[in-house]
Amino acid sequence: MEYSPPPLFKQGASARVKMTVFACISIALLLVDSRMHTLATVRKVAGTVLYPLQMAALLPRDAIYGVGDYFSSLSSLEKQVRELKRQQIAGALVLQQAQLQTAENNQLRRLMDAREHLPVKSMLAEILYDARDVNSRKVILDRGTQQGVALGLPVIDNQGVVGQVTRVFPFTSEVTLLTDKEQAIPVQLLRNGLRSVAYGRGKSGALELRFTAPNADIQVGDIVVTSGLDGVYPAGLAVARVSQVENSGAGSFGGVVCQPLAGISNHTQLLILMSAPEMPPRPPDEEARTLKKHNNKMAPIKEAPKEGVDPAPAGTAPAAAPAGPPGLMPVMPPPAPKPAPAAATTTAAPGAATPGTGTPAAATPAARGAAPAAAPPAAAAPAAGAPAATKPKEPAR
Repeated sequence: MEYSPPPLFKQGASARVKMTVFACISIALLLVDSRMHTLATVRKVAGTVLYPLQMAALLPRDAIYGVGDYFSSLSSLEKQVRELKRQQIAGALVLQQAQLQTAENNQLRRLMDAREHLPVKSMLAEILYDARDVNSRKVILDRGTQQGVALGLPVIDNQGVVGQVTRVFPFTSEVTLLTDKEQAIPVQLLRNGLRSVAYGRGKSGALELRFTAPNADIQVGDIVVTSGLDGVYPAGLAVARVSQVENSGAGSFGGVVCQPLAGISNHTQLLILMSAPEMPPRPPDEEARTLKKHNNKMAPIKEAPKEGVDPAPAGTAPAAAPAGPPGLMPVMPPPAPKPAPAAATTTAAPGAATPGTGTPAAATPAARGAAPAAAPPAAAAPAAGAPAATKPKEPAR
């Protein structure tokens, strides 16, 4: 029995025939389009009609690609943000260093400008660190005895006085600031020349003018400069500005508070004045006067000599008066005119006085040494400093 497909499923022409026919049609269309350009309109219309279908067909692919791009772009953005933050931090650090170097250069320029106007030699120094004592106001500089730093040298900046060198080491030195409680500096007001002494007030960072009169001519805003009387700080350096004046009627002194003009807590570069200002020579010291030692005993009061009686010369004993009757005072001869110096050349006997005169007679050297021994006890010479003898009354006959 012969089998054959039903009429509905008849294939018609073979597949080879169909392929040959469609290939010929395609070649013909290509030749016509390339030669005559007659299918351009048809191509545009077909592309327009088929575009929605193409987009719908590409949606799954685009969705898959979009999800992959999202996650990859998210990761790349995170890396980029981290890199930008790192660059921002590095840029901020560089900017801060640049600003610090700019401020330091400006400060150094100001210090060099101030150094040119100073009358004495100076040296640039840098602050290493603050002192360990929290109750004091001191800093440590990077200059010492190896660079010529000595005790007592003043330290300044471009705005005014900072302090004074109080300790020196081979490679470092310690500077006590003006605001320290143990620091004092002689100053004067720039406006009227009123002199005073400025003392530090410790942690408050201010200065105080002590022992000023309550009615002193001091106003808020006055500039205080060095007076130069101490021989350490040159005269005319700015120190502080008056910020508060307290005039209390109850006290003997007024209170004046000043704020330092120098950058005591701001700058790290300072100037050390290497030599003290020239001062006039000091006057010679006065000779010390030796005080005479006085005995506690009261000395007798000397009486003025009477007329016609010459006091005995200092260092010589008076001549003995003529001896009288026993138990009576010797009778003094009447006053006589004072003889000339060239007279009286008569040699007197030992122990005898020249009559008619109140002065001892001239005697030979041998007689001078024997005269005191020859005098009788009743006619002994009075002690030095005793009052002159008075004329006794004559005894009754």
